[in-house]
Amino acid sequence: MISPKTARVLTCCVAIVLAGGLTACSVDARNATPEEKTFAFGGETLDVKAHGIPTDLVASDREDVKVTRWFDTRAGSSKTLRWELKDGALELEAGCTGLALCDARFEVEVPRGVEVLRDGRKTDLRGRE
Repeated sequence: MISPKTARVLTCCVAIVLAGGLTACSVDARNATPEEKTFAFGGETLDVKAHGIPTDLVASDREDVKVTRWFDTRAGSSKTLRWELKDGALELEAGCTGLALCDARFEVEVPRGVEVLRDGRKTDLRGRE
């Protein structure tokens, strides 16, 4: 029979080994191949809903909205990816579920002159920068 003290030591050792293994398998969106999608846009206000994912908003000389996504995940990860523009709201999702490792980021190019909201809140970007 294992003593409680020995069980605690073994538990700590296993936790350290697992943490080290996860670090070696880390993911980074900066290393991912970018994917792009454009959306027709004729409105005056765009609400970007990125659900906590790092998202750069950029004013651009274009008439549509261009989204670039970087997403990195390890094999076996169950991923959730979505990007759609409907009724002036740009929904961006990129994540994974279960015991999975993933990382994501977006860049959204917006036509000049468009008011840009982030999750319903005003931003400094007005499409003039």
